[in-house]
Amino acid sequence: MDYTEEQHSLDVFWMQHALDLANRAESEGEVPVGAVVVLNDEIVGEGWNRPIIDNDPTAHAEIMALRSAAKKLNNYRLLDTTLYVTLEPCIMCSGAIIHSRVKRVVYGAQDPKAGAVNSAFTILGTDCLNHKVNVDSGTMAEECGQVLTEFFKNKRQEKKRKI
Repeated sequence: MDYTEEQHSLDVFWMQHALDLANRAESEGEVPVGAVVVLNDEIVGEGWNRPIIDNDPTAHAEIMALRSAAKKLNNYRLLDTTLYVTLEPCIMCSGAIIHSRVKRVVYGAQDPKAGAVNSAFTILGTDCLNHKVNVDSGTMAEECGQVLTEFFKNKRQEKKRKI
């Protein structure tokens, strides 16, 4: 796919929405990651990190958004959708993205320790699986990364104050 200025503008628009969801996660005490599933320029699913609140280790933003989209579309296959997420998906989320047949993933900040798209692993680009996902990385990377950096900086400061 040729990456046009129009596509970039759309990616920024949807990533801003994902960032708003990341802020919601942070307001709930969760790691600030947000995700949006878009089909034909319309939100069909959205989610934000909820593993602490839900006591569910699988409640990552991407999983929540995929579940929401599948319910709305009444189909576990999310063909022709784009998933926007503020942080590079992990192994679990990358597997769910493949199984749901998401067409394209756009993510903001890289995750050097656990990212499974381009960083620690390259699951979405492997030739070993029956579905390939188009990936565009780095959309609003600085803004997405800053939210996470500030969150963990504040957590470390809180921990020091408690000691």
